[in-house]
Amino acid sequence: MNTPIRNRALTGTALALAASAVLAACGGADAPSSDAKAKAASNKKAVAVKDPVVATFDGGLYVLDGETLKLAGTIELPGFNRLNPAGDDSHVVVSTDAGFRVLNVAEQTFPGIEYKGAKPGHVVLHAGKTVLFTDGTGEVNVFDPADLKDGKKPEGRSYTSAEPHHGVAIELANGELLTTLGTEEKRTGALVLDKNNKEIKRSENCPGVHGETAAKGEAVGIGCEDGILIYKDGKFTKVDAPDEYARIGNQRGSDTSPVLLGDYKTDPEAELERPTRISLIDTETAKLRLVDLGASYSFRSLGRGPDGEALVLGTDGALHVIDPETGKVDKKIPVVGEWQEPLDWQQPRPTLFVRDDTAYVSEPGKRQLHAVDIESGKKITSVTLPKSTNELSGVVAGH
Repeated sequence: MNTPIRNRALTGTALALAASAVLAACGGADAPSSDAKAKAASNKKAVAVKDPVVATFDGGLYVLDGETLKLAGTIELPGFNRLNPAGDDSHVVVSTDAGFRVLNVAEQTFPGIEYKGAKPGHVVLHAGKTVLFTDGTGEVNVFDPADLKDGKKPEGRSYTSAEPHHGVAIELANGELLTTLGTEEKRTGALVLDKNNKEIKRSENCPGVHGETAAKGEAVGIGCEDGILIYKDGKFTKVDAPDEYARIGNQRGSDTSPVLLGDYKTDPEAELERPTRISLIDTETAKLRLVDLGASYSFRSLGRGPDGEALVLGTDGALHVIDPETGKVDKKIPVVGEWQEPLDWQQPRPTLFVRDDTAYVSEPGKRQLHAVDIESGKKITSVTLPKSTNELSGVVAGH
């Protein structure tokens, strides 16, 4: 099968291709509900955490100090939960079986800010706005993350797609909202709305549309099954891939580079394709370059460095640092042991989260989490946690 991503790690973020999968909660009929346990956990007093990093495990969330990786707290939250930055220095968005929930991770509390709906999907940070897409309803919610500080649900913009689908949306600096087109069975492209949610542009030249990211100059890339669709300066441009089927479903962008980093899959019949090539798409020239890393990777392997470096965590255990302009692999930083992507996309695997000049990498098989300095290639610190982790994220401000 083709696997999903986290909504833009710093772009955020990627999510699930398996759009029909229901996020199932754990526990028997007599067990306390996940909501009750989360409320109980959120009522506990906690010491504020510096630059927190968050990791999920089977049964809850670990909150760690971003500098030392010291375990600062544990929050009980049963079910398969996903994580994304909320866009400020204190909060993350947790995707649960019931919808999106905002967690004040610095204080380890749930303030009660929720966006309910089945199959919460992509969370996108761009131009000072946070955008949520709920697959089960097709609803888009936009808010300013600065408004989270008072603990109340922010007033924001909303839009409901014509039909529910596994989609994504991003609001641009000028107030335009780009959002995907599709149904539960078929996704075809994207449309652009003005500030009043009136359609002003449309392109249906993107079969299997999945994921988004933004590059320097606010060029937005939307992944397709035959290349990538770019929206820039009010126009759509299609960049065709060299292969007839070429799914670029997970992308990462950087404000310092016009080049997008994407995955690259060419087998539509594969139960799980483990690609070794990545794609680099120049949004200024509309050209696509392929780079073979000699190792496969997963949808949780892509990131961007502080200077626009393309980062890929390979199954060889190395963090591949790539020059996006030339496609040259400048260095390979050993971080974890060799690994293989599991068939089930919800199962743990080494995961990459990048913030500023630090790459955080999980190693579930050893219950470890590592912090690496991207420029020097040196491991800053590591920690061994009580349980193996799955998703990995943290606070990201100033997007």
